[in-house]
Amino acid sequence: MNKYRNISKAFLVFCLFSLLSTGSFAQNKATWIWYPGDFEIWLSNDMQNRRTERGTFFPPFWRQDSHYVLIDFHKVFDLKEAEEVEIRAEGQYNVKLDGKMISGYPKKITIPAGKHKLNLKVHNQQKVPSIYVKGKTVVSDSSWLVTFEDKEWIDETGKASDQSGTTWLQAGSWNFDDSALPPSTFKLNTRPQYAVSSKRTGNNLLIDFGKETFGFVKLHGLKGKGKANLYYGESKEEALATETCETMDNLDINKSVAGDSLINLSKAFRFVNIQLDQGVSIDSASMLYEYLPVADRGKFRSSDAQLNKIWDISKYTMELTTREFFIDGIKRDRWIWSGDAYQSYLMNYYLAFDSRSVTRTTLALRGKEPVSSHINTIMDYTFYWFLGVHDYYKYTGDKEFVTQLYPRMKSLIDYCLSRRNANGMMEGLAGDWVFIDWAEKLSKQGEVSFEQLLFCRSLETMALCADLADDASGAANYRKMAADLKTKIFDAYWSDEKKALVHSRVNGVQSDNVTRYANMFGIFFDYFNEEQKQQVKQSVLLNDKVQKIVTPYMRFYELEALCAMGEQDYVLKEIKDYWGGMLDLGATSFWEEYNPDKKGAEHYAMYGREFGKSLCHAWGASPIYLMGKYYLGVQPLTAGYETYSIQPVLGGLKWMEGSVPTPGGDIKIYCSTNEIKVNSPVGTGVLKIKSRTKPVCKNAAVVSKGNGLYEITLKKGQDYKIAYKL
Repeated sequence: MNKYRNISKAFLVFCLFSLLSTGSFAQNKATWIWYPGDFEIWLSNDMQNRRTERGTFFPPFWRQDSHYVLIDFHKVFDLKEAEEVEIRAEGQYNVKLDGKMISGYPKKITIPAGKHKLNLKVHNQQKVPSIYVKGKTVVSDSSWLVTFEDKEWIDETGKASDQSGTTWLQAGSWNFDDSALPPSTFKLNTRPQYAVSSKRTGNNLLIDFGKETFGFVKLHGLKGKGKANLYYGESKEEALATETCETMDNLDINKSVAGDSLINLSKAFRFVNIQLDQGVSIDSASMLYEYLPVADRGKFRSSDAQLNKIWDISKYTMELTTREFFIDGIKRDRWIWSGDAYQSYLMNYYLAFDSRSVTRTTLALRGKEPVSSHINTIMDYTFYWFLGVHDYYKYTGDKEFVTQLYPRMKSLIDYCLSRRNANGMMEGLAGDWVFIDWAEKLSKQGEVSFEQLLFCRSLETMALCADLADDASGAANYRKMAADLKTKIFDAYWSDEKKALVHSRVNGVQSDNVTRYANMFGIFFDYFNEEQKQQVKQSVLLNDKVQKIVTPYMRFYELEALCAMGEQDYVLKEIKDYWGGMLDLGATSFWEEYNPDKKGAEHYAMYGREFGKSLCHAWGASPIYLMGKYYLGVQPLTAGYETYSIQPVLGGLKWMEGSVPTPGGDIKIYCSTNEIKVNSPVGTGVLKIKSRTKPVCKNAAVVSKGNGLYEITLKKGQDYKIAYKL
């Protein structure tokens, strides 16, 4: 195990220099390649089936797919001179040059000068069929074409497309650039980490690592014969609760000579309670911290020390939950949930901008044909998957990934369309989980307005992606369906009396209940007119009589809606109160749920279990996104930041500064009550400033837009310094 971790470090460190590329871009050097999505599915199966609860295997409860076991790879090369080419494959393979089989399992071949077609066919039942080809100019990269069918008779220009996918697709890859390190050797990186304190009581040891962490416990000087029981806790209370803690290890020890022993499965914990039989002893314990190395790009600092700490803990929460994929929580579930992942994507765009983690997670969630259920079995999570594709294109501009994914999007949206009721609405059917949020007394019956809004945005996403894929008729159809559904939404759910969208409609009858969910999404989806926005803000978002939200998951969207309405002063107070409340209780990462009304150990309970709550949950890190988009104020206007806007809002801060990553580099901003500094290495931007007097900028024109709003056009690579009065 250690050998593979050390090996994997070399190629993962390289990822730091390639974070902005995606699997759809040719890399111009040799790398291992596979059928797109297959490695992602194989790796997600491996990761998600590591979950245990109190030593018991606990797999996901949705369908898990497998990779295609036989793959054909090919590419046409036009060589100026003959070239010797190295060949490696994971699995049994054959090699053809210009359609003629080369005998045996050749490790090297010579390709003559001229135009030639190289084919490799690989079979592997246990691992993902993959190849590595390296010559002077002949290299395996994502420009190769692959298929799981017998389609050698179709040349590289003959890409047939239907509901099951494209016959020939561009190969998948992820910087596995060493011929000796195929994809199946992948492991996350590790580094030593040591306890901040330990307390020995008799033959037992309580270890405190000082903060939430994730990795492999290492027992030093382990000796003797008998049992060693390890009880893990995100809190001290959990580690000491040997009968109810969520995770544990029971080891049989038989070591006559003292030595070190590494637990073979990584776990989440802060505290470890080690209980030893009388015949067993250890000197001490440490750990190997397990992590995915990604760039540290997004930054934020301000005049508020508590807010700075909230940013830091949000960043650490994202570090812990950004693993092989974006997962929900590191204690449980350690699975890929689409709703959780969607928020991680958004936070990632303002932190690491690791596009590969987004595409890996997107492919793993989508799985294979045919579609037989909603993603994670949850209706809303299917819609979040579509929204994730929409935002991926907006932030990265990666058209090739989206167009290659488009056939899988079509089959998934067709599944959704087939499950509409007679009113053309989405309603939970047998096997569907309508989740929305963890909230008491939240009705999921009938046609829930929140689900219709997500469905409508999914149809809009399909129209956008159909345009990118040159599917004009599809784009027109999806656009019409979205427009028709939006009209139905307001006809069915808008209440002039309540000045809001009501929560649901059951048997065609509008309910009286108003919840926050559809109303806050309607604001940042821009589905309301200006009058409706103001009505919703007062009647719902700022109305304490409407059921409050107690999960960071939906607080994310609630606060985004308020920021979109210009309520940054109010939101800043809410962030400091809500996330600051967790810090006041000693949080070192942010939680799955936080209800300020709970006391003491009540905070650790969830799902009817004493320690069921995750104290490190990806959706708890949303201040990263809010600070980047709505305070530093940076967001793309067109795909990949070709054009973008910056509208910094202090929200009561005296000053703030930070960096927002983009595909072409990091936008840097400083803002105080009288000065703004900006530098951007990408695109063309517009800086929007509210000022009591006309701002002054020596190297750019300041244009008044009325009502104290001014705009400055930003050019790539220039430093701007603006004097203004807030």
